[in-house]
Amino acid sequence: MRVLLYTGGRNAVRQSGVGTALSHQERALAMADVDFTENPREEYDLVHINTVLPDARWMAAKARREGKKVVWHGHSTMEDFRRSFVGSNAAAPLFKKWLKSCYGSADLVLTPTEYSRKLLEGYGMGVEVVPISNGVDTGYFRKEPGQRRRFRERWGFEETQKVILCVGLPIERKGILDVIDLAGRLPWYQFVWCGHTYAGLLPGKIRRAIARAPGNLHFPGYLNREELRDAYGGCDLFFFPTYEETEGIVMLEALSMKIPVLVRDIPVYGDWLEHGAHVWKERDIPGFEARIQAILDQTCPDLTERGFQAARERDLRIVGESLASLYRAVIR
Repeated sequence: MRVLLYTGGRNAVRQSGVGTALSHQERALAMADVDFTENPREEYDLVHINTVLPDARWMAAKARREGKKVVWHGHSTMEDFRRSFVGSNAAAPLFKKWLKSCYGSADLVLTPTEYSRKLLEGYGMGVEVVPISNGVDTGYFRKEPGQRRRFRERWGFEETQKVILCVGLPIERKGILDVIDLAGRLPWYQFVWCGHTYAGLLPGKIRRAIARAPGNLHFPGYLNREELRDAYGGCDLFFFPTYEETEGIVMLEALSMKIPVLVRDIPVYGDWLEHGAHVWKERDIPGFEARIQAILDQTCPDLTERGFQAARERDLRIVGESLASLYRAVIR
């Protein structure tokens, strides 16, 4: 069995969760000793596609013509396309039709969670959809000496300051407007939003809100893997107020780093992350405001060990073995 891990369009998604998921698959397949290539000109039995760009649809059609099997990773849904970029709400129904065309051409669709499986099955594509986590490298994302000092020295934070970290594209769906509001309500804390997208893609209200953000909300932009690990190790709380996700790789990374995690109470986390056991969940600004203060005042129980166990169950080694098993089943 030889797998083509298709990397076309990688530059367009490099700074997104899809780009991270692709990197995870490379490491997971290597850990599982799966024979794979990223060169479409080489021989292969099955192609694994991650993006929904036009070249990916072309690659799937080419593979089918040549009698190859096609596995498509369903990272994107119509639901998480909304409230993202300029025109995304209006374009969402058309995007759904495109997703159905892409995913419907596969022999198997993989998607990160049971929640996203149910969404995609509701599209009526007639293709089996199997949940498999994007995974996390728990051997890499772990606390080590020096991370806190490096992070705080680089961005000018004092040791005694409480720092709240958010990671993701600065879009409405990810909760950027709520973070701006909370930074204004909680000026004695420092908020850091790591992530970048081209300003021209953001609706005007988002650009204006970011421009008027209070001084305790910092935007360092996109951080590479090493810088992001230091950010996790240097913060006091990871805050992920996203309104819609298929999983949330950065949240898994934070859990792996054994830092407190606060997420929005949304369906994707309902069946595998328990409030008060693995993470803290809240629904709105007042709930977030109260919970942030309770976590940072240490009046809440420490959930980091159980949170780490949830991340360890999704380690890349486990993901690699699962992918290998699914590939073999499709080829058979």
